[in-house]
Amino acid sequence: MKTESIQQIKAALATIDIREDKRIEDWKKDERSGVQQALAQWNRRLQRHEKDLALFEEMQQFEKNARSKGHRLIVGIDEVGRGPLAGPVVAAAVILPENFQLLGVNDSKKLSAKKRDELYDEIQNQAISIGIGMVDHNMIDKINIYQASKLAMGIALEDLCFVPDYLLIDAMTLDVSIPQENIIKGDARSISIAAASIVAKVIRDRLMEEYAVMYPGYAFEKNAGYGTKEHLLGIENQGICTIHRKTFAPIKDLY
Repeated sequence: MKTESIQQIKAALATIDIREDKRIEDWKKDERSGVQQALAQWNRRLQRHEKDLALFEEMQQFEKNARSKGHRLIVGIDEVGRGPLAGPVVAAAVILPENFQLLGVNDSKKLSAKKRDELYDEIQNQAISIGIGMVDHNMIDKINIYQASKLAMGIALEDLCFVPDYLLIDAMTLDVSIPQENIIKGDARSISIAAASIVAKVIRDRLMEEYAVMYPGYAFEKNAGYGTKEHLLGIENQGICTIHRKTFAPIKDLY
């Protein structure tokens, strides 16, 4: 029998996602260091894959529990942008299908910008419906950030193409008659809320990149309006711009 080359074994390993493949045991007996290195790399990849699968399964518990009670259109709701000194607060409401499959979905803050963008596109492709709510800096200053966040979530809910029959919300309660569940750190515990956090984060970050062109000098494209050193230096050098929140410290102490 002709011995497989190391490159052939590497190519085969790239297609294997289960440990039970009988070829693995044969390759473990191969004394070539290149084969053993390839197996070690495959094992690390598979461990990451298994970890992602376990997390994906764990993060569906709230959705499965809601479906066990007869609910079908379950929406996850989350917002981003409570803490920045500038720009809007953005909320997303996402209804995922029961057969949703997308490993890697997690709290948007735990993901790289590249990973968020990739997941955002897939969520857009697979979701039953996505609603977006946005409340600008003026309204935030008028009603406070907590009420603005609730308002953005309500707008996102109304923006859906379908009326959901159950809400999963990240640490918030909405004044609606639809049954709902308030989940602390929901963006890291519910797949629907995590998907909403990714959608809201990507939309807000892209908007802040556009604002960076309109209002240069604050590095909005890097900090998304948060109070980084570069942002604060921009305020010190050129004052505030139109989209700054005047009720937020340190801005409210300066103007």
